[in-house]
Amino acid sequence: MNTKATIRKILFVMLWVCIGGGMLSLLIAAIGKKNREDCTDYTIAIKGTEDKYFIDAGDINKLLRSGVGSELKGKKIKEINLKKLEQLLRDNVWIRKAEMWFDNRNVLHVEVYEREPIARIFTIKGNTFYIDSTEKRLPLSAKKSAKVPVFTGFPDRKSYSSMDSLLMDHLRRIATYVKNDPFWMSQIAQIDITADRNFELSPVVGNHLIKLGNGNDIEMKFNRLMTFYKQVLAQKGFDSYSTIDVRYTGQVVGTRRGTEKSKVDTVMLKRRISEMLKQVQNQYDSIVALKPIIEKPIISGSQVSTNSLRATRTQPTNPNTLKAESLPSKNDSKSTKNKARAVMPKKERSQ
Repeated sequence: MNTKATIRKILFVMLWVCIGGGMLSLLIAAIGKKNREDCTDYTIAIKGTEDKYFIDAGDINKLLRSGVGSELKGKKIKEINLKKLEQLLRDNVWIRKAEMWFDNRNVLHVEVYEREPIARIFTIKGNTFYIDSTEKRLPLSAKKSAKVPVFTGFPDRKSYSSMDSLLMDHLRRIATYVKNDPFWMSQIAQIDITADRNFELSPVVGNHLIKLGNGNDIEMKFNRLMTFYKQVLAQKGFDSYSTIDVRYTGQVVGTRRGTEKSKVDTVMLKRRISEMLKQVQNQYDSIVALKPIIEKPIISGSQVSTNSLRATRTQPTNPNTLKAESLPSKNDSKSTKNKARAVMPKKERSQ
């Protein structure tokens, strides 16, 4: 009984081994036959988010022909290295992913996934380029101009520092949000990067500046901005505020138009008044310095001593001495002290 069961198991295993060997042989034969056959045709499919692409079938065809050295159609399948060609396509800056395979009719299928720009960046020196969702730089194309948010004032460096990488990450967040929102995509004309690496938005409708700050909590900031648009600007007008600040959590700070001008005018007025006071003080000091000083006579007892008249400049003037005469004091019982008086000379009467 056990012997028969063992024999059955052995026969069962041998049967499946034979079947597997036969299938493997057929597969090897089919592959060998396929490799000896020619490529009957090829198709190129480009996948992206829009109908117009930055790279077309002609560009891909050129890359494939350069990879195999000749035309694909009619070439031996064994001479076509699919892995090498896929890597050649992925090396193109506009191609994110590439897949290639042959069907049972020996038709080569080429499927390419194009990179999608999410922002256009202008550097401080005026250079410009696109970036995709992986922050990869993409050159401009003569075939198409992407409708994406525009950023200005980005540092112009070949290699990013840690601060530049952080700035690029915040830029990517803002660009992704704006690009995916139809209203803000139409409303935001450009986004400027300030010297302190914050972002300021210039709108299409309305003469005001939007201070966004960095790229953190970007959805909440735009929600507050939309609330301000609906509840304030929709009633008072899109030109009634000069700046709208949404940098602070839970609040929107709006500056009415003309407020900064009034503040500046007040400061300028105070400064001009201060300058005028200084000028008046300087003129007063000059007048006092030029005015001659006459010292009063010092009287002691029955004598009077005087000092000469002087000028404050380097050239002294001739002193004019004041003459004084002493008068005899009268003995009066009521007076307790002798007083000295200065007598001026009498004027002569005209005859």
